[in-house]
Amino acid sequence: MKIRNGADLLALCDEENLSLHQLMLLYESDKTGKTPEEIKGTMAVNLQVMRRSAYQGLEEDAAFAGKIIGGQGKKMRQRYETVQPVCGATMARAVSFALSVTEVNASMGRIVAAPTAGSCGVLPGVLFSLAESHQIGDEQLVEGLFTAGTIGLVIAKNASLSGAEGGCQAEVGSASAMGAGAAVEIMGGSPAQALHAGAIALKNLLGLVCDPIAGLVEAPCSKRNAVGTANALVAAEMALAGIESIIPFDEVVEAMHQVGRAMPCALRETAEGGLAATPTGQRLKLEIFHKPMN
Repeated sequence: MKIRNGADLLALCDEENLSLHQLMLLYESDKTGKTPEEIKGTMAVNLQVMRRSAYQGLEEDAAFAGKIIGGQGKKMRQRYETVQPVCGATMARAVSFALSVTEVNASMGRIVAAPTAGSCGVLPGVLFSLAESHQIGDEQLVEGLFTAGTIGLVIAKNASLSGAEGGCQAEVGSASAMGAGAAVEIMGGSPAQALHAGAIALKNLLGLVCDPIAGLVEAPCSKRNAVGTANALVAAEMALAGIESIIPFDEVVEAMHQVGRAMPCALRETAEGGLAATPTGQRLKLEIFHKPMN
């Protein structure tokens, strides 16, 4: 089975009357030689790792923090549990999950790189917020991960998932597109709607730079995961309403690829530009890596 781009995805889904998650399962089975049951079992393990990291930073007494971030997920949870959140309960919950996962990552905890460690909070934020708000079971969530995989596969083949190569648009932008597509199919949308959602999400974050303060995958990465999660849900909502991306998915992916190629190295994970180069960014770098020895 050959998948080169989004057009291939839609053509195969149409020819075989498949959803995106069904297509991805067949693709993986064909590629690896494993049975669909074996592949689903592996993905179910990934889901459980995601779930643990999504709730760890919100529920466990132990503090999950890195050199810069920590405790932000709990603050979000406390707010939406005590007052009516500005962005609504589902969105606020999604953001809290995304923040939790990035804090677990920053504390060297176990996460799923989806598609990268720098964007690890987006898919859990999308999936587990929908699980709580719409009573989505694990089987559907696993299917959502396969749907996300189809979109990530096409982006990886035609652009990049690496911040060092394409900026944060390639990490959080891709994760947001994957989450948007997953949310659409979980909520009963079509493959075409899932790709429209992916296109909308990705183009909303087109040009996003990668400028980690002190070179750590913490700030502004954590809050960008939160925004990527919210962006995915908004893009999914629009696509489910029948709103289409004016620029087709494959062209959006190619545009992201070209923008990444044009992006200066200082804005591609080197921590030499953007927020990392600000006075506060430089101060934090010195405090973290050049503390005087006692």
